[in-house]
Amino acid sequence: MAPDVPVKTPRCSLCDEPAVFHDRMTGRHLCRGHFIAGIEERVAETIRSRNLIVPGDHVVIALSGGKDSTALLMILARLLPSWESVRLSAITIDEGIHGYREDTIRSADDLVAKYGLSHSTVSFTELFGGTLDAFLNGREPEACSVCGILRRKALNVAAERTGATKLATGHNLDDEAQSVFMNVLRGDLPRLVRDSGSDSQGRFIPRIKPLMFVSEKEIAVYLMLHGAWPDLPECPYAVHALRGEVRGMLATLESKHPGTMLHLMESKAKIEVQCAGRLEEEAIRPCAECGDPCSGAICQLCQLKKTLKK
Repeated sequence: MAPDVPVKTPRCSLCDEPAVFHDRMTGRHLCRGHFIAGIEERVAETIRSRNLIVPGDHVVIALSGGKDSTALLMILARLLPSWESVRLSAITIDEGIHGYREDTIRSADDLVAKYGLSHSTVSFTELFGGTLDAFLNGREPEACSVCGILRRKALNVAAERTGATKLATGHNLDDEAQSVFMNVLRGDLPRLVRDSGSDSQGRFIPRIKPLMFVSEKEIAVYLMLHGAWPDLPECPYAVHALRGEVRGMLATLESKHPGTMLHLMESKAKIEVQCAGRLEEEAIRPCAECGDPCSGAICQLCQLKKTLKK
């Protein structure tokens, strides 16, 4: 029987410390310090290059308590001292999902207390008269569509109450690549090239996605290295989402062909350039019932409200 051969721990490609992460795109091994610094610099560069945050901004973070928004708050709080007169706070939306949201709200409360940020919570019950669980009784397959419409409105209301100038969400590279792929599968070119950070002609607070070029795997490693991994349940309605199927497909492709998700994002950017000024923009008008900007006579939220069961 052959003797055991000791496994040699890879060393960081930038120093001689033990490596904790292997970047399959570049082939580099990174130690804890260089990995964390690299993630934070990449987020800072995304903010700088896209002018996401400017002096005087009040950035409110959409904090669910899950891993993505937890990492977003930690990174922005660590970058804050380098920004001129920028203020951070956090908001949490309580949709009313039994056995799930209670734990994530506690996680969010603990995190903001650690960083000393102001934190407010807005519930579906307060805004819409019922919980998501109640609204979805008998229509569970529509969960993500219904929740998405209600959450968008709730986030806008909560951000406006804080006096925020920017609303930061924890969408990562995987999320963005999945959205690109889903819009391609649907043949929805207008949605593919639409700027999701648009402020709807000044009506809504602009949304920013500082983590859009950081992968889900990198976020997980970042949190683990900080001892901040939130051990929380997954949303029980996630099983109904098309995104779940797309997520699996892209994860497989990324594993076999590192860089697939980033290339999807680069393709989207090229398509945006090619389509600039060529696509007829949807006419935006006030909703006949609530006054929010929309492309039809009545916005999605007002249409949805007519069908909700309390």
